[in-house]
Amino acid sequence: MLRELRYSSLFRETIRRALQEDIGQGDITSFLIIPEEREAGARLIAKEDFILAGMPFVEEVFRAIDPEVRVTVHMPEGFALRRGDIIAEIAGRARSLLAGERVSLNILQRISGIATLTHSFVGQVEGLPVRIADTRKTVPGMRLMEKYGVRTGGGTNHRFGLFDGILIKDNHIEVAGGVKEAVLRARKGHHLLKVEVEVKDMDEVRDALDAGADIIMLDNMSLIVMAEAVRFVQGRALLEASGNVSLTTVRSIAETGVDIISVGALTHSARAADISMKIRHGS
Repeated sequence: MLRELRYSSLFRETIRRALQEDIGQGDITSFLIIPEEREAGARLIAKEDFILAGMPFVEEVFRAIDPEVRVTVHMPEGFALRRGDIIAEIAGRARSLLAGERVSLNILQRISGIATLTHSFVGQVEGLPVRIADTRKTVPGMRLMEKYGVRTGGGTNHRFGLFDGILIKDNHIEVAGGVKEAVLRARKGHHLLKVEVEVKDMDEVRDALDAGADIIMLDNMSLIVMAEAVRFVQGRALLEASGNVSLTTVRSIAETGVDIISVGALTHSARAADISMKIRHGS
């Protein structure tokens, strides 16, 4: 995934927009008080325990600001950091380091927080044949980064957007006239992608299976009904559990026998990791 990121136009555009938002026409404070030729060094330091994710984005931030800035990364992506660990060292023009400080920290803290929360969910279902997946509940403009954080934390990416996966939700079903009708239309209209459909009860599970759904999303179902759905489907379709999943409930959900558990909280409720950037005069 790292190689794909580095050559992605979306990867570079995401960073460009973030820098434009923060720097705009320039860092006024640094221009006024820091000589242009002044060199400096900096360290990224973990201030708590967490899973590291997002250094490729940090490197791109400084590369976009000043190609002469040198970033030396000491810890691999996905590594379980401890408080006090030095993540990376950065050297170059002081103005460049200061210009990239906040954007790089914002990204690294958020993506590491997502990886850390994902790692916790994955740990809760250890030993069970189930995947922890993300959703589209991401911060606008940060989806690529946030889904990268989920992968780094050991989770699985669901579809990236509306364009790369067929997922028939409740509002689609309402407009289409029912689960079976919606699935049949999707299967007839597109033969290359798998068809997933969201259902709310066992009647809709039966309709989805009859219509040939590849994946059935069990939305906000009780553990008893989910287990019943697993027994009924008997592997004829993948089953995904969704809705009200937490660290305290995820293992019980996994024990019903579902194949996938999607967790919106991985991206919409992850707490940012605590990381500091300490700059010192001279590199």
